[in-house]
Amino acid sequence: MEFLHADHSVKHIFYTSQAATKLIKIPQNIKSEEVSNDDLKRISSLKTPQGVLALIELPTYPPLTGEMLHDTFHLVLDDIQDPGNLGTIIRTADWFGFHRIICSTGSVDAYNPKVVQASMGSLARTQVYYTDIAKLTRQASVPVFGAMLHGSSIYETDFGHEGLIVLGNEGKGVSDLVLSHIQQPVTIPRIGRAESLNVAISAALFCAELARGGMTMQ
Repeated sequence: MEFLHADHSVKHIFYTSQAATKLIKIPQNIKSEEVSNDDLKRISSLKTPQGVLALIELPTYPPLTGEMLHDTFHLVLDDIQDPGNLGTIIRTADWFGFHRIICSTGSVDAYNPKVVQASMGSLARTQVYYTDIAKLTRQASVPVFGAMLHGSSIYETDFGHEGLIVLGNEGKGVSDLVLSHIQQPVTIPRIGRAESLNVAISAALFCAELARGGMTMQ
């Protein structure tokens, strides 16, 4: 339903008899087909499909330009590998009003079924770009902030009105090449003894702090 409301092109819907009531509001012009539970398991990549599977055309977005980076903030993800993390980041970004996320080419595919599931429909409203983020951060004409273990406190940092927020890989952090282009390292102050924060949690805290500062989204 989230993808339908976001004007994505839904080509075909497969459903089990138990899930038929979920399709009451589906437009009549969309092809739908009842299948057995076994058949749905065969065509789904999930171990426990939820009774409905949709075939949706991948969206196309306008090319990412430097102008699109101005007067707003973007999360920039450096080789995020875990589908659950990316899906959660997309869902969180949508909650806080981010309309685009920029990923390195080595990051997990946004249309990985586990990412789609973890995004809980927010992927329908979020444009996910894949690009050379080392080049992007090097050429960016907006401030480049990096989520780091050491840097200025997130609660004391003046983010201004625009910028790129770089979050690193789950195990390795921000890559050296991208790290060399970060202008402002920012840390979430540690009070306890945990070694690190999950990247999706870090993204949520940055989103919340930017929202608290009155960011403007386009």
